[in-house]
Amino acid sequence: MKQIAIIGAGNWGTALSIVAAEAGNSVRLWSRSPEVVTAIDRHRVNSVYLPDAQIPAGVQATTEIGEALIDSEIVIIATPSHATRTVLESMPSKLPSDAVVVSATKGIEIETGKRISQLVAEVLGDQLGNRFVCLSGPSFAKEVVEHHPTAIVAASTDRKLSEAIQTALSSASLRIYTNDDVVGTELGGSVKNVMAIAAGMVAGLGLGFNSVAALITRGLAEMSRLALAEGGKLETMMGLAGLGDLVLTCTGSLSRNRFVGHELGKGRSLDEIISGMKEVAEGVRTSRALKLLANRRAVEMPITEEVFSVLYEGKAVKDAAMQLMTRPLRGEF
Repeated sequence: MKQIAIIGAGNWGTALSIVAAEAGNSVRLWSRSPEVVTAIDRHRVNSVYLPDAQIPAGVQATTEIGEALIDSEIVIIATPSHATRTVLESMPSKLPSDAVVVSATKGIEIETGKRISQLVAEVLGDQLGNRFVCLSGPSFAKEVVEHHPTAIVAASTDRKLSEAIQTALSSASLRIYTNDDVVGTELGGSVKNVMAIAAGMVAGLGLGFNSVAALITRGLAEMSRLALAEGGKLETMMGLAGLGDLVLTCTGSLSRNRFVGHELGKGRSLDEIISGMKEVAEGVRTSRALKLLANRRAVEMPITEEVFSVLYEGKAVKDAAMQLMTRPLRGEF
């Protein structure tokens, strides 16, 4: 049994708290919201996120981050990427120096283009930065807590750390694989959200399966180019953290990013769509970070460029689709 702190009580953080407790661990779940904490402690449900999921008695909720971190052997960060730096900055004096820091956040810092592993090393120091694991892969929180068979990845440069997370969280319905490609795993989990917005736009325009298949395939090529330029591995892009997560997010009706794209394709404004959502669609902000990375590395990312243009430059979705289809003809590889 491990003492696990989960920082962030949205859909995924709540799901991970359930998974961890069901695996026999003692869990403290941190939330900014007193409403969420009260509902969990009194009624064993997260009334805001995953309200239909029963939370085991092994999960203790708190609004005090220091309390959540006491004696923690594993600390799972499950906050939106734009809030991660602030959350990390509130942790150093409270965080055990021998803890394993796990990122369950699928995003990149907008202003700097830094991945979560880089933020952890920068804010918490090299000792904890070297004890980092990225947890990613195709996983809708709702289906995980309903015990649908799910496979994800724990990536770390230290095999013992990824295997520790694999052991602590795996169950009969959640199978965790390990790899050593933190860069590729983080980028796969981030880029796929932007591709999901594009896939949603395609569906919102009323286009069919041909169009979605083309989008996913070319999205994978785009994702792979950036990952390789940043030092990731092609095998990762072909695995759960790359292709697996891309397919799920681009086609699944539970995808928040796909929903945003779908509504944009139907003609709704971004502000209107976002204002009606409880949780963050990471791809909206991540498109800005990816544009920064692509320019920095001189990597061609046309789908990302068009998504960015729709989100931030007022381009019509139909025009973005036409721009992609009228690019100069070229070889596939």
